[in-house]
Amino acid sequence: MRIDVITIFPDMVDGFARQSLLGRARERGLLDLRVHDLRAAATDAHRTVDDAPFGGGAGMVLMAEPVFATVEREQPPRPLFLLGPGGRTLDQAMARELAALDGFSLLCGRYEGVDDRVREHLVDDELSIGDVVLAGGEVAAMMVLEAVGRLVPGVMGNDTSADDESFSAGLLEYPQYTRPATFRGWEVPEVLRSGDHGRVAAWRRASALARTARRRPDLIEARGGISSAEQAELAGFGIDLPTDA
Repeated sequence: MRIDVITIFPDMVDGFARQSLLGRARERGLLDLRVHDLRAAATDAHRTVDDAPFGGGAGMVLMAEPVFATVEREQPPRPLFLLGPGGRTLDQAMARELAALDGFSLLCGRYEGVDDRVREHLVDDELSIGDVVLAGGEVAAMMVLEAVGRLVPGVMGNDTSADDESFSAGLLEYPQYTRPATFRGWEVPEVLRSGDHGRVAAWRRASALARTARRRPDLIEARGGISSAEQAELAGFGIDLPTDA
């Protein structure tokens, strides 16, 4: 899959994408990640890509010309998303939708924003990572790369790992433990050491439900609550729920 990122800080994004899973996926040819320097399309000696906003106001605005020029020259894969607050918020469902594409592109805003003609006439949509203000879109782009790239087949060593993680089934992930079995008097649950894979799977489902009910009741509400069968499974492991769950 190909993902292009357009930014004024290409080294920041490219350096991140050379590490860990993404870096190995690039080396193996599973991900084609291309980072484009917006300043390469500047037409003056100072490589200017921003200017003061019409009508006055604080800060600077990314100019339309270098953005259009970069997209027209590089022909990045579509859809092209402007990273900004006006788009759909990235969640695991959207990450899976993007991972199913052959490719897409990200435009990193900066300063006070981007000339609105870019939004109206060039990009296909906006993509947000949440209601938080950042200095620019680069951190958001890295979050998208991480969330989507790891879902591309073959990128993770065990492709089933993503199925057990938080939000994959609308729940938080179940508790995880490793050696030693006893640490400072705290024991790993006996069921995880039993060797009974069926009981382990059932305990993990019940624990994920309980953890989500305690910490993210909004996710429980979104999935329609906890069924009677799930309540019985929780009771079978002696797992208590919050009184209002």
